Amino acid sequence: MPPPDPVRLAVGGRGRPGLAELFAALPLATVLVDPDDRVAHANAAAEQLLNVSERLMLGQALAAVLTLPPDRAEGGGSVAVYDADVRTPRGGRLRLDLTETALPDHPGWRVLTLRDVGGPRRLGQGADRAGGGRAAYGAAAMLAHEIKNPLSGIRGAAQLMGPGELPRLITAEVDRVAALIDRMQDFTDTRPLPCSPENIYPLLAHARGLALAGFARGFRVEERYDPSLPPAMVNRDALLQVVINLLKNACEAIRDVRDGDVTLVTAYRHGVGIRHAAGGPPSPLPIEIAVTDNGPGAPPDIADQLFDPFVSGRPEGTGLGLALAGKLVRDMGGLIQYAREGAPPRTVFRLLLPRAAS
Repeated sequence: MPPPDPVRLAVGGRGRPGLAELFAALPLATVLVDPDDRVAHANAAAEQLLNVSERLMLGQALAAVLTLPPDRAEGGGSVAVYDADVRTPRGGRLRLDLTETALPDHPGWRVLTLRDVGGPRRLGQGADRAGGGRAAYGAAAMLAHEIKNPLSGIRGAAQLMGPGELPRLITAEVDRVAALIDRMQDFTDTRPLPCSPENIYPLLAHARGLALAGFARGFRVEERYDPSLPPAMVNRDALLQVVINLLKNACEAIRDVRDGDVTLVTAYRHGVGIRHAAGGPPSPLPIEIAVTDNGPGAPPDIADQLFDPFVSGRPEGTGLGLALAGKLVRDMGGLIQYAREGAPPRTVFRLLLPRAAS
């Protein structure tokens, strides 16, 4: 029998929804865990995600319902883990973003939220994201090598044709394709990215200044900073390139939006980390930089592939900007995320970066 439950979900009265109804209707899978590490409540989204009814979960040890990272919160702490490998009671396997938060007024009680980031996977199925990235880098290197040499010959032949509209057109198109190949070659560089402790605020100020002097001219680019952030362990040039790219995308997204605005946000996120190796401890990523805008966001059908090469929501886009941003952030040991958050919803590109050792 489950132990007495001091954390009860109140029922509403006089037609007003109570906490029980609100908890059940939450779209995010949520599980309430008691001090004995047993399931006290689970909402409908958790039932659907885990493919187990709340009735069968109640009173069960949490470990019997789903496996969790071994270093998760214990004794009242809180933790967030991204892309965790979790098994379910019926042999399923999920990739989840997981947060576990202590209830301050109820020692030992915790709220667990689960977000599916990869869909159900069975052992041996599903392409490894890093492996797919390496394949893309190899393809880029091969294409660059095979295409760039003939392009030089075509350009030279066009110049020999003398002045005229057709030679100019050929030369312009060859230069455009060569520039695209140069961008593809950025993916082939697998050398370690040198990182050092950096105060991110001068970098953000520089990126914002460059934006306002160029592509962001006429737009509002606001700042909402946590002034107490410690130095981050990053590559200065790579971080500047990523932030400028995100600011440019945000300005393009609000081009046709009335009262469009872009905001740069920083925050310190306790307990946030990413697991780089299966079974290994999560690496803390407490430094957050976010670029938000009130544009329409990415088309839903490509939202999960935004950081893959050649995926773009704009007809004129090449699909390389965000893919390169994702590679640079990963090379710095960080994480980049896309989300639609708030009411009214805003587009959020969030960088989570390691803190420099003190």
